Amino acid sequence: MAGHGTEEHPHGADRLCEAGDRVYSRAVRRGRVTRADAEAVPCLLDLALLHPDPDDMDWLVPTSPQEVMTRLLRGVYDEVRESQRRVGSAVTAFERYAGLGRQLQASAAASAEGTAIRVLDGLSRIQAAMDEATEACTTEVLTVQPGGIRREAELTEGLHRALALRGRGVRMRDLYTHVARHGQGLLNYLELMGDAVEARTLDEVIDRLILFDRTVAFIPANADRTMALELRHPALVEYLVTVFERLWRLAIPLTAPLPDTGIEGISHREQSIAALLAEGHQDAVIAERLGISVRTCRAHIARLSETLGAASRTQLGVRIAQVGLDGPPRTAAPAVLRLPGQESPTVR
Repeated sequence: MAGHGTEEHPHGADRLCEAGDRVYSRAVRRGRVTRADAEAVPCLLDLALLHPDPDDMDWLVPTSPQEVMTRLLRGVYDEVRESQRRVGSAVTAFERYAGLGRQLQASAAASAEGTAIRVLDGLSRIQAAMDEATEACTTEVLTVQPGGIRREAELTEGLHRALALRGRGVRMRDLYTHVARHGQGLLNYLELMGDAVEARTLDEVIDRLILFDRTVAFIPANADRTMALELRHPALVEYLVTVFERLWRLAIPLTAPLPDTGIEGISHREQSIAALLAEGHQDAVIAERLGISVRTCRAHIARLSETLGAASRTQLGVRIAQVGLDGPPRTAAPAVLRLPGQESPTVR
């Protein structure tokens, strides 16, 4: 119908226009709609929410809500994966440039203060810069904490800063891996901080990141974290905030249970391991990304093999693909992805 092309429907399947909402909801309830009913909403065909009925081409049948939800979640997952890759590339570049210019640091230290990117060499200098940023912070702190169970020493190290922030009414949001849920030290820390801190978890997160008031960020500059980068460039800080917010949207509140995999005998962590195995990663890489030991990782792989009836790693890869464990683990669907006309989310 003239005047109703896709240019008037600039939206995705997660936010249908009002007319598209009505037609798709009717199709889901009745099982199909006529082509005439869908003429005013070509977006439904463009987004593959409706497709021709093979038994009668004058009718259109809806794509199942479950399939649509899976497609939407995979798109968000791919966006976050790309963001993680780009952050990793940026950190690698920063570390290389820091190494190239290290011989100039002594003479340039005085003039480097207050620059957009500052290299902090040594734990004492890192701690001093963090304390300075804490004192200046008035609104919000965002952190990403990779690895597994948080050791008491790590939590105690920054406790004085956290308490000072809480005393000034600063809100804090922390991202951890799912494994961190099993650490009593983290639970004690969150209980002490009360509603000043909100924590969520993911299967895996990016390297350590701390953001103060969306104006200054700290990231590691080498593998053993004896060097850090203090970033104040607005574009860099804004980019890191965007990465954090996308991870936060996918993460699960610490107080909420992890979603069921839907496959008997396979835990959420084993589903994550299966997906990384399908990508071709070795045991040590999988363990590091999920924050577990290599020994624990191999124990889970042995359980996967037993549950799926695989006698070798090659056969395990085939079984993983056959049962659909080679994709991203299921997670709780964000509210904005709830499909029109449904009373509850479609992901079980």
